[in-house]
Amino acid sequence: MRDRAAFRSLPWLAQIRLLWRRAARSLAELLPKGLYKRSLLIVIVPMVLLQTAVTFAFMQHHWDLVTRRLSEAVARDIGALTDLYQKLPPGEDDTFLTNLASERFRMDATLLPAGPLPPVMPRSFYGALDPLTRILPNEIRKQVAQPFWLDTVGRSGLMEIRVDLGGRVLRLVTRRALAYEANAHIFVLWMLGAMIVLLTVAIIFLRNQIRPILRLARAAEDFGKGRDLDFSPHGAREVRQAGHAFIQMKRRVERATEQRTAMLNGVSHDLRTILTRFKLSLALLDNSPDSEFLQKDVDEMGQMLEGYLAFARGDTGESTARINIGSILEDLRADSERHGAELGVETRGDLDIRVRPMAMKRCVGNLVANAQRHADHVRVSATRESQFVSIVVDDDGTGIAQAHREDVFRPFYRLDEARNQDEGGAGLGLAIARDIARSHGGDITLSDSPLGGLRAAVRIPV
Repeated sequence: MRDRAAFRSLPWLAQIRLLWRRAARSLAELLPKGLYKRSLLIVIVPMVLLQTAVTFAFMQHHWDLVTRRLSEAVARDIGALTDLYQKLPPGEDDTFLTNLASERFRMDATLLPAGPLPPVMPRSFYGALDPLTRILPNEIRKQVAQPFWLDTVGRSGLMEIRVDLGGRVLRLVTRRALAYEANAHIFVLWMLGAMIVLLTVAIIFLRNQIRPILRLARAAEDFGKGRDLDFSPHGAREVRQAGHAFIQMKRRVERATEQRTAMLNGVSHDLRTILTRFKLSLALLDNSPDSEFLQKDVDEMGQMLEGYLAFARGDTGESTARINIGSILEDLRADSERHGAELGVETRGDLDIRVRPMAMKRCVGNLVANAQRHADHVRVSATRESQFVSIVVDDDGTGIAQAHREDVFRPFYRLDEARNQDEGGAGLGLAIARDIARSHGGDITLSDSPLGGLRAAVRIPV
């Protein structure tokens, strides 16, 4: 009610604009979303509308015009026969009229005894659409003054006309083709045949033009997922330009990544050299509480340095390979058992997928380690969905509040209460895990677990 009142309060131009937008949105929901199908619609719809308009104009004008001319000729022939019957002397009309009708007018004429004409035939739906049933009676009325009866639908290819001549009834049987254009369907068949040929050619050409665009889209998607590319630009000039621009962008991204990786490797080498000196200096010192604290600080600095470098690199240097996610989960379970922790593993469906193996193992391993740090029981399961592989890590820990579930993915973010997912670290575990998942085209979401703690779900497209 409020929406109606607000709509009525708008000016009429605003109402029309709003209705137009709603209609456009409704139409957009019905239209296909793919470029190939939309391009086909752009070609097919105008062609079908044009062919339909031309066909309708031909049927309405040409067919009616030809039928009117032919019906007029048949009506004149009937009028001539009735006038001739009235002029001939009695006794000479039967044979002369039948021969004249057969030889000159191509009609089968018979003179019947006087009697009432048959009742008017009911008009069916298809009969109402037949122009002969509309035009021929009007033309006969113009040429014949006597009562008549007409049957154009009782027999398939024939029609019957009866004229009351007073003392006799003139019965005429002739072909329907004499009174209307019987070959109009040939024009329709030609139109349909031409439309099918044109549509076939349009579909072939459109497919060849759309295929390079689809290949470019798949190449961009594979590049975003970190997969190896085998792409070369094809197609129209604009599509090739877009393909070359994509290749140049890919090279710039790879060059920037290589430069960043080389710089980070240099930084890591320098810092590790300094840390090694610290460790050697501490090894030469006597065992004391101070040296133990310093050794612990040096180890923590080394772990933090490795975390920073791993997050900055993003594991982009690894090549993709087709592996089974179940094997990664079994390796994680074996690693957990070696460290004295239990990990439940469950797999369902075909889990073969093309990923960067070490990066994916690290992604799931970070989630499992985070759960084991704050829970007593951890369970990980992998399931194949329609277009995704879903990896779910459940625990019975204290969980993370709803307000902080997106914040924990920010680099260096640490929780102060309830659940510190990177206790003793730099707050990069979940950030690295999500970065790896998104580099494969997927994502990680957090929710409540059936075990009572936190659920971390990884979805990777296949």
